[in-house]
Amino acid sequence: MNSSLHVLLVDDDRRMTRTLADILAVHGHQAAQAASGAEALRLIQETAFDCVLTDISMPGMSGADLVRQIRDVQPGLPVLFMTAYASDEAIRQGLEDGAVAVLEKPLDLHYLLNFLAALGEEKVVTILDDDPGFCQTLADILERRGFRVTRFSDPHTLLETILERTQILLLDMKLNSVSGRDLLEALRRTHPGLPVILITAYRQEMAIPIEQALALNACICLYKPLVIPDLLAKLTEIRRARLKELWREAASGANHARQP
Repeated sequence: MNSSLHVLLVDDDRRMTRTLADILAVHGHQAAQAASGAEALRLIQETAFDCVLTDISMPGMSGADLVRQIRDVQPGLPVLFMTAYASDEAIRQGLEDGAVAVLEKPLDLHYLLNFLAALGEEKVVTILDDDPGFCQTLADILERRGFRVTRFSDPHTLLETILERTQILLLDMKLNSVSGRDLLEALRRTHPGLPVILITAYRQEMAIPIEQALALNACICLYKPLVIPDLLAKLTEIRRARLKELWREAASGANHARQP
């Protein structure tokens, strides 16, 4: 059974958001409604949402403006555009600023529900670092920015336990007696495509293992104390690519379901 999501619907047409909220409720999702971008931002600051569906053309703050504001507040929050009419430039700019995709009105519910179903099964950012305080602090920061996070301080935790729900792994390069480079080598045998971000406080000491880990297809190495905007930018880049992949899969599934 798919996970229930908390979705924010943003449109100055209240009849449309009420109808869509009712449809989502039938499929097991909870929906909040906002009639403007300003109201949406207030709700986002008060409530944890899994996804935002917003109209592009609204009085005051447009959907494209809202996406930019959300990107600054919660870069990990997926946003879908809804539109009956909007300029190509507005759509292009919104997609560049972080929107996942565009749904034309009347909405194709097959696309939307397939995407939400996939999103409900989506995995989390996992932090593997032997400093529990660092893990907790970093997890708090990421969760405030819209990411779901798990954390582990024990490098001897079974890899499969760690990776069962992992979308992105933040891997410390020096885990007491365990080398992050060796851990990554073992991981690559079963998870060759998992995005891994290396982290370390030992730039010089770990220079060779870092080079070896990057050769094992790690995304990047970031150094402690972490520059949080740099980490958020990389996580958002990886997350956005994955969401767009989920959307393509949802569209493909919806098209397949329609075939006789």
